[in-house]
Amino acid sequence: METGIHNTSEIGRLKKVMLHRPGEELENLMPEYLERLLFDDIPYLREAQREHDAFADCLRSQGVEVVYLTDLVVNSLTSSEVRQDLIRQFLDESGVKDDRTRGLLEEYLGKMPDKEMVAAMMAGVRKDQLRARSGRLGDYLSAAEDGYPFAVDPMPNLYFTRDPFATIGTGVSIHKMHTATRNRETLFGKFIFEHNPAYMHAPRWYDRGETSSLEGGDILVLSPQVLAVGISQRTREESIDTLAEAVLSYDGSFKKVLAFNIPKTRSFMHLDTVFTMVDRDKFTVHPNILSSMTVFVMELDENRKMKIRQEDGRLEDILKEHLNLDRVTLIPCGQGSEIDAAREQWSDGSNTLAIGPGEVVVYSRNYVTNRSLEEAGIRIHTIPSAELSRGRGGPRCMSMPLWREDP
Repeated sequence: METGIHNTSEIGRLKKVMLHRPGEELENLMPEYLERLLFDDIPYLREAQREHDAFADCLRSQGVEVVYLTDLVVNSLTSSEVRQDLIRQFLDESGVKDDRTRGLLEEYLGKMPDKEMVAAMMAGVRKDQLRARSGRLGDYLSAAEDGYPFAVDPMPNLYFTRDPFATIGTGVSIHKMHTATRNRETLFGKFIFEHNPAYMHAPRWYDRGETSSLEGGDILVLSPQVLAVGISQRTREESIDTLAEAVLSYDGSFKKVLAFNIPKTRSFMHLDTVFTMVDRDKFTVHPNILSSMTVFVMELDENRKMKIRQEDGRLEDILKEHLNLDRVTLIPCGQGSEIDAAREQWSDGSNTLAIGPGEVVVYSRNYVTNRSLEEAGIRIHTIPSAELSRGRGGPRCMSMPLWREDP
C-alpha cells in the first residue's frame, strides 16, 4: 500500500485514488436553492450511489486502490482535541451566527461516532433535526419565521473530489474555492494533510487561507516537468502566481507552468472540462478551443526569479513544443459536430480519467466522443452516469489521484 503522494502526470498507471460516495447531501437538494448550491438538477441518490459504486468497481478491477474521503477524514481525528477543532472550524465556516443554534449543533455533532459525524457535516443539518433535541418553543418558531430549512447547508458537490485540493508531484495544494458554498469542502482536506499519518508530511503548494481562488479542475499535470493551469471562471491569475512560485521553487522536477487563458463561462468552468490528456500524445478537447489560444509560459530564470512569456497559437502546436512531442492528436468532443459536441460537453464528454497511458474511464452516455477515442486507439472503460452527470462533472472530476506510477 502506497502512503504519501506521488502524481507526476495525467496518464501514469493509477495505483491509488480518493473518491467520495454520494451521501445524504444529495437528498438535501431543493429546487429553490439549486443555484445557491451550484447544481442544475437533483440526482436520485440511490441510483447515483449505484453508478458511483460501478465507478469504484471499474477502478478496482484495473488494480487501483480506492480510498474514500470520509475515511481519510476519520483517520485524521487522532485525538479528542483534533476532533473538537474540526467541529469548531466547521461551525465557524458554516455561517451560524446564533449562539443557541451553535450550541445545539455542537451537541448534535459531538455525540455522534466519528464517521457518522463527518457524514452529517457533509450532508448538512436540517433545522428540524435540531428541533427534535430542543425543549424550547423559540427553536420551533425560528425555522418557520425565516423560511430557510437548514441550520447548516449541505455539500452536494463533494463527490467531485478533484476540486478542493490537488496532488502535484509529492505535494498538495489545498484550495480557496471560488464560492463560499464549496470553500467549506476544503476544510476536510486541511485536516487530512495536517493530521492523517499517511499524508501529513506532504509539501504544501497552496493553502486555503489564500485570498484568491484556485480549483483542482483547472490543474493538469502534463508531465513530470510541466504543469498546466487554467485561468478560468474559478481560478484567478494571482493564485497561479502563488502556485507556480511554490512548485517551481521546490527542489523537484517541475520546470514550467503553462497558464491557459480559457473563456470565463459556466460551459468552460474548468480547464479539465474542455481538455484532458488520454495518452502521451493524445488529448480530448472541446471543439471551441481548436482555434488560436493564449498560454503564458512561467519559468524561473538563472537567478530563481519568475519570468513569463506569452504564446499565441494552436493548442496542438503549444503541446508539441512544451511536451517535446513530434505529433499531437486532438480528439474533439462529439466528433466535432456542433450539436453532438454541445450535448456531450454538457455531460462532460471531454472529462476523462486516465488510469494508464491510452486507457481511460468515460461516461457511457457520451457515445459519439467514446467512438472517437476508440478510433484513435484509446482503450475505454465505460461507466453508467444517468444520475452522476446531473452534477455537471465527469470521471476526472470525481477522482483525486493520490499515487500514480511515473509515465
